[in-house]
Amino acid sequence: MATQNAKIDVHHVTRVEGHGNIVVNVTDGTIEKCEWQVPEAPRFFEAMVRGRHYSEVARITSRICGICSVGHTLASLKASEAALGIEISQQTDLLRRLLKHAENFDSHILHVYFLVAPDLLGVPSVFPLVPTHGDVVKRALRMKRLGHEWGTCIGGRTTHPTRAVVGGFASLPGGARSVREAEDNLRELKEKLLGAVPDAVATFELLGELAGGIPPFTRPTEYIGLVDDKEYGLYDGKIGCVMPDGTRELFEVSDYRSVTNEYMTDQSTAKFAKHNMDSYMAGALARINLNYDRLHPEAMKLAEGLGFKTLCFNPYMNSVAQFIEAVHNVYMSVGYIDQLLEIGLKDEKPVEPTRFGRGVGATEVPRGILFHEYEYDQEGFCTKGNCIIPTNQNHGNIQRDFDALVPELLAMDKTEKEMELMLEMLVRAYDPCISCSTHYLDVTFKK
Repeated sequence: MATQNAKIDVHHVTRVEGHGNIVVNVTDGTIEKCEWQVPEAPRFFEAMVRGRHYSEVARITSRICGICSVGHTLASLKASEAALGIEISQQTDLLRRLLKHAENFDSHILHVYFLVAPDLLGVPSVFPLVPTHGDVVKRALRMKRLGHEWGTCIGGRTTHPTRAVVGGFASLPGGARSVREAEDNLRELKEKLLGAVPDAVATFELLGELAGGIPPFTRPTEYIGLVDDKEYGLYDGKIGCVMPDGTRELFEVSDYRSVTNEYMTDQSTAKFAKHNMDSYMAGALARINLNYDRLHPEAMKLAEGLGFKTLCFNPYMNSVAQFIEAVHNVYMSVGYIDQLLEIGLKDEKPVEPTRFGRGVGATEVPRGILFHEYEYDQEGFCTKGNCIIPTNQNHGNIQRDFDALVPELLAMDKTEKEMELMLEMLVRAYDPCISCSTHYLDVTFKK
């Protein structure tokens, strides 16, 4: 017999960034309310960049997020460079890809181990795991430290990187004073990356053991992310879309507004987004659904070992997709370092602007595809900015998942506490950066 009455009111879901609420009211079998609410106060970063010189903009917008600050920096730099007519060098391209993979790895390890694993192990946080699963916690900390050292070596620091600038890099990897020292820093980083492989294998084995705790919920939806004809879409590419029936589309990054179609709802201070369907998903699961055949062979082996198949319509599997990407990040970055050493590092100066106008940049951050757009006047000062964050693109899909999941949970006769946990786990699976997504407030003044 289906559950007839339930009242769930989660004020601020835990183990996510920012504040999001879950509200479900069921009376006599009728769902009266089922909402994913975002009550965060808006932050006006687009207004902050107006009047700023192009050399300052990426430093400002990286502060949108302390977790995805590398991605915001890179998307901002790409948008500014598109507006300023700048073509970066091969060395800059490879270093940026190396930095992007560092952020992805760092964030995914944090999410899988510290935010999701407690749910699968039946504890409220990572702290109870210290005495019971000490080796697992130590492994998580080792991998997290690697991500930090990796990002710091390339970007100057892993949060709000300082070395990546418009047109190139301000200094060599590791803050080296010579090319030779910088190359030695890259070789050392390569050894650290290869040294992480045993921990990755152990993580794979752990996920295999815990896979039974991943809810089997599925809901076909649209997936959107970068698709790169060179490699797995993460740093660069076109906007890709795959529909539930496998139909695919590609769009130029400059046409991002026709894909995102942002709109406001009464339940959220953050915008929602939609494309062909009434919602879509961005993030690791979307990227793998779009780019599975471009995964590094070692990452693909692990995906097959975990039984991962595309198209995958289970949003809870986003966490598994993140681990697959983390392995991909390690092996791809070893390849980038080899390429950089093969072509030989140079102490390059950043490329100067050739024009001033409008530019759009896109890159993937751990939570999905990110867009930045700017316009610059003839003195190089920003006159207009727009940022579309992946979490606000996911809000609508979380809501549609709620709409489909709650009736299933009621039919399974789940208790309120069981329903609450399943809904919280669903939100956590998206790995949302909620406060980063609240950039808008519609104010009506009445006299």
